[in-house]
Parts: sequence; C-alpha cells; structure tokens
Amino acid sequence: MNKLRLKDIIKTPEVVGIGNPVDVKGWVRSRRGNNFVQFIALNDGSIVTNLQVVADTAKFDEELFKQITTGSCIHVTGKLVESQGKGQNVEVQAETIEVYGTADPVLYPLQKKGHSMEFMREIAHLRLRTNYFGCVLRLRHAMAFAIHKFFNDRGFFYLHTPLITASDAEGAGEMFNVTTFDLNNIPRTEDGQIDYKQDFFGKHTNLTVSGQLEGELGAMALGNIYTFGPTFRAENSNTPRHLAEFWMIEPEMAFYDIKDNMDLAEEMLKYLIQYALDNNMDDLQFLSKRLQEEEKGKKEDEKSMELISKLHFVLEHEFVRLTYTEAIEILRNSNYNKKGKFQYPVTGWGIDLQSEHERYLVEKHFKKPVILTDYPKEIKAFYMKQNEDGKTVRAMDVLFPGIGEIIGGSEREADYEKLLNRVHELGMTEEQYWWYFDTRKFGSAPHSGYGLGFERLLLFVTGMSNIRDVIPFPRTPQNAEF
Repeated sequence: MNKLRLKDIIKTPEVVGIGNPVDVKGWVRSRRGNNFVQFIALNDGSIVTNLQVVADTAKFDEELFKQITTGSCIHVTGKLVESQGKGQNVEVQAETIEVYGTADPVLYPLQKKGHSMEFMREIAHLRLRTNYFGCVLRLRHAMAFAIHKFFNDRGFFYLHTPLITASDAEGAGEMFNVTTFDLNNIPRTEDGQIDYKQDFFGKHTNLTVSGQLEGELGAMALGNIYTFGPTFRAENSNTPRHLAEFWMIEPEMAFYDIKDNMDLAEEMLKYLIQYALDNNMDDLQFLSKRLQEEEKGKKEDEKSMELISKLHFVLEHEFVRLTYTEAIEILRNSNYNKKGKFQYPVTGWGIDLQSEHERYLVEKHFKKPVILTDYPKEIKAFYMKQNEDGKTVRAMDVLFPGIGEIIGGSEREADYEKLLNRVHELGMTEEQYWWYFDTRKFGSAPHSGYGLGFERLLLFVTGMSNIRDVIPFPRTPQNAEF
C-alpha cells in the first residue's frame, strides 16, 4: 500500500492511480456530514489544500466520529477515487480510520473561523497548523533551500561563522551578553568594573549581530563565501520590522567591486523570487487571496500591490542604480516633501533615509526596484571603502516596494591605513579588531559583500505585514514564550 504525503496525492493522483489503495495520516481541519456519510478534511502540512476523506457511517462505530474533531490526528486507509463534489479532483473512500490523538473541541483554540494575527502569536505553538502559517513555513523552507542552491551553483562556499563573538560588527552596541557569571555574585576588579577575565571566555562576549567580519576572513582564503545563520540584536523595539533573533545571509567575495556586488544582489533576489513562483504557487495564491480579502475595506490608493503581481514587478524590471546624492535631490524636490507628506522631512544631504523615503523612490518615482550607492561615510559602518571625495563610501542598499531596504552592503575598505584612521575617528579600539586588520596587512585584496535579512525577504515574498509572522517563534522584547 502506498503511504504518501498529501501533496503527492493531490498534485499527481495519476502516479498513485485512481482506484488504488492509499494510506494517509494527518490532522483534521473540519468534519461535516449526516447519518449516512461523513466528510473529513485532512491535512498533513505538505500542501495548503486539504484531502477529503469520505466515510460511510455504516462501516464505523458511531463513537469514532465523536473523537474526530478539528485538530485531532488520524490515520486513514482506503481507496483513491475521483471526487463527485466541488473543490477537489480526488478523494479517499475510507476503509479504516484510527485516531492517533484527540483534540477537545471546547479547548482547542483553532476553530474554523477567522483569528487575528495578534491572537495567533499568543498560541505560536499551534498557529503552525493553520493554512496561513503552513504557507509561510513552506515558503520559508523554499527560500532557504534556494539560497543554498543559488550560491552553491555559483561556486560559493558555505562558511559557518561564530554566534559568540567579542566584536560588534555594526558598532551599534545593542548586543546580548554571553556569560557564565552568577548574576547575584559578579566578580569585580579593584576599581569596581566587571572582571571579565574570570568569565568563561576570559573576556566580554556577546551574541553576534553579523557574521560579516569573519566572513571577510573566509573570502580572503576561499575567494567567494556566504554565511547563513541566526543573528541577534538587543534593540528594545516593538515595531513590525524588528526581531531580537533573526537570520542573515551574508556573501563576501574577493575581487568584487561595488558594481559586481550590485550585480550579484540583483541576480540573487530575482533568482529567489522566481524560485518561489516556480515551486510555491499554491501557497502564494492562497496568501494573495487572503491579503486581498483583508484589504477590501481600504481605499484604492491605500491598498498594497497584489502579491504575485508584486513578485513579477521585481522580475520584470532592471533595478535602477543611483547615488545617495541624486536620491536626496529627488526626494527634496518631490511634491511629497514640499507638501509635508513625509513623516520625516528631507532637509538636505547627510540625513539617514527612512523607510518612507526609500519606498517613495521605488513605488512613486521610479516604479522599479532601486539600488542606492555612495552614502555619506558618517552614517555608514567603519569597514566600507572610502571614495576619493573623502565624504562618501561605496555602500549599496537595495530598495523594494512595500519594504524599503531589503539588502545592505558595500565594497569593503582594503587599505590598512584608511581603515585604521576610520576606526580612530570613531573612537573604536584597534586592539579589539587586530585579526581583522591583519587581512589588510597580509595579502589585502579588493572585496565586497552584503547582508540580506532573511525575514525581510520573507515579508516581501509572503506579503505579510509583521516580521513576527514569518518566523516560527518570534523573539521580541518581553517575549520568549515558546
């Protein structure tokens, strides 16, 4: 007897064969029927579509159906037949039904009705069973697989960078401490400072905010590498765009300049979006339909772009490339700015662009994805290559509709003296990054890289509006429940 996932049966019933026996297991989404026949909607997580199980009540003890409620887990054997009803092509005529686990219909929180995203975050251990989050998690898997495939097919090496680090790649200082100290009895030096020499690693250590610095070391040995792992930021933010624990994809490439960097970023994003369209269309269509239903009451100019159209929007356009200076002029002279429609007015050169500015460039002005380059060095990280003008660095940010910045990167500063001077300008300690400086002393090479926030990508691909809803168990301020 064939024991298959429901995806195999629903998508390719000809492989199983109409009239052949099947063996299916899954969770009950709903049950309806009468004294003669019961219809059970079954799902095993492999596909958004349910498989209908038809049970002739004469073949089963009536007490059995009392146990088959929404959320219960069952094992069914039977025959695959063409469906006589609407909504499905095939169904299973049940011969045997075994109940693996019951779900009290009074206590089970996921009933066949609409639930708010806020409510489902409170039951994150069960929300994974809903169609909504099934789609999100299948897309999350597909994007993770596609990322590895993209880089592997282009000769990149996957480098595992440390999660525990003594350096702050971003210079933000918002990091989680890693310690084995008894917090009720922390050892201190004679001047009252915490004595980290007595800690596990003998120094102050944190959870990493980025694998970039170590990734650069790999690029200086292997040529092209990428990292893909969890990163952490102790930013006390409850916005829909921030998590305390998130995943980053960070390629680093020797002998790549800023143009090569932009080319790779554009190629990668288009590859990932095409992969989602080719392999997860059922999930995308379900999410698109739900999102359109949620926006029915909105005015036309307040509605977001239809999900699948938005994905094609990226694929069908070459990304516009312009400098930060050019972008500031566009924004400063825009009607949006002149009429005070920006929450943060664009006053002039040197400001840090906000999401609303980035989205204006993409959605209103160019109507294409945008890559901004050559930012003021004062608003960018120490490791970015300085331009000859002494004011800007070879940074690049990729801007998407509905998201704003989705990728941030740069050509890295390969000159030892320039890097050292910049570190001193920012009041950073040279000793902390001695190993990083060594790569500029011994065989330095031009190199570039960027970071793609995995959850930011998933926000775009799924159309979800809150970053807490594209990761299975979100970690945010005051929330580490599951």
